[in-house]
Amino acid sequence: MSTEIVHVSERTQHYIDLESRYGAHNYHPLPVVLSRGEGAFVWDVDGRKYYDFLSGYSAVNQGHCHPRIVGALIDQAQRLTLTSRAFHSDKLGLYESFITRLFGYDKVLPMNTGVEAVETALKLCRRWGYEVKGIPDGLAKIIVCGGNFHGRTSSVISFSTDPASYGGFGPYMPGFIIIPYNDLSALSAALADPHVAGFLVEPIQGEAGVVVPDDGYLSRAADMCREARALFMADEIQTGLCRTGRMLCCDHEDVRPDIVILGKALSGGLLPVSAVLADDEIMLTIGPGEHGSTYGGNPLACAIAITALEVLQDEHMAERAEELGQRFREGIAGLRSPHIRMVRGKGLLNAVVVDHPDPEAAWRLCIRLMEEGILAKPTHGDKIRFAPPLCITSPQIDECVETIGRCLHCLD
Repeated sequence: MSTEIVHVSERTQHYIDLESRYGAHNYHPLPVVLSRGEGAFVWDVDGRKYYDFLSGYSAVNQGHCHPRIVGALIDQAQRLTLTSRAFHSDKLGLYESFITRLFGYDKVLPMNTGVEAVETALKLCRRWGYEVKGIPDGLAKIIVCGGNFHGRTSSVISFSTDPASYGGFGPYMPGFIIIPYNDLSALSAALADPHVAGFLVEPIQGEAGVVVPDDGYLSRAADMCREARALFMADEIQTGLCRTGRMLCCDHEDVRPDIVILGKALSGGLLPVSAVLADDEIMLTIGPGEHGSTYGGNPLACAIAITALEVLQDEHMAERAEELGQRFREGIAGLRSPHIRMVRGKGLLNAVVVDHPDPEAAWRLCIRLMEEGILAKPTHGDKIRFAPPLCITSPQIDECVETIGRCLHCLD
C-alpha cells in the first residue's frame, strides 16, 4: 500500500494513533476519522462533510442513521433486546413471517454477521446433501468460484483464491471445488460429480472489483444445478436489498435460489443482522441443538430488520438504484478520461478500473477524492468501488461525477 504522506489535523491524527497503538493492524483505512453520518453523508472529527461512496460495503443502503430505523431501534431497546433462543420472543415470529413472505420462502434462519450466514448455508447444503440427495456421509462437495469473497472464517478462506485471505492460516477445510467465475462449461463439468451438494455464488463479485457475469449466467447456472440435483445458493449479502436495482440481484434474471444469504443492509447499518432463506426440504434438515447463535434472531435485531426492509420498499430504493446507477455509469464514461479503463456494475454497485502505470494510482486517486469530499476505497489494486447510499439524489450523483473527473487529473 502507498506510503504517500497525507497531511491530517492533530485531532484526526490523535484518533488514528489510538487505533494504531491499541487495535489489531488488520485494516488499512483512509486517513479520515468519522464521527457522524446522515443520509448519503458522513462528517469527520473536524466537522468536514463527505459523500460516502462505500456505504459500509453496502450495509447502509437506506442511508446513514435513517430516522425510521433508528426509531425502531430506540423503541425496541427500551423494551427487550435479548432473550437468547432458549425462549420465544414477541418479535421473532413477526420478523420470520415478514421476511419469508417478502422473499417467498418457507423458512428463515436468523444469524448476525454475513459470514455466519454463509457458514449456515454451507451446513444446510451439506446436511441436505446427506439426508435428501443421499450423498455418502463425509463426501459432500460444494462448488465455489475463483475470485470469491464470502467472509474470513477458517472454512470460508479454505476456498478463497486470494492469498491475502488464506495465506498462513492453514490447514484448510476440504470439500470444495473451485471453478472460474462466469464459466458455465466449468460448472457443468463440476456438477457431473454425484457428490456435489450445491453451488455457492455471488451474483456480482463485489470484493473482486464488481465483476458482473454475462447476461443469462445466473439463470443457466440455476437450471444446471436443478438438473444435477444440487442446490443453487446465492450470496446476496452485498448485492441484495436493492443495491443493484432489484430487491435481489438474482431478480434481474428471474432466478429463485434454493438458498438466499442476506446481511449488511438487513439492519440499515445499525447492528449485525443476517439471514438464510430456504424452503422446508432444506431448512428442516437441521434440528434442535444442531445450529444456533446466542444473538441470532434477538428482538432488537428483528424489530430493526422489519423496519429496514419496509424502508427499502416504501422509498422505492430498488428503482432509485436502477436509475441513478445508470446515470453514474454514463457520467463516468462521459468523462472520457485516459485514466479510466472501464466502468462496470449494476444499480448503485459500481467500480472504476484505473488505467495507470503506477500500481498505487487507485489509492492516490482515493486520497485526492477524500480531499475533495468523496470517500471511496480501492480493491485489488487498480479498482475503486463506488456504491453510495441509495438515498442519494440525481443532482448529487452529477456533482460527484464532476468531482471524480476533476480528481482524475491528479494522475496526469
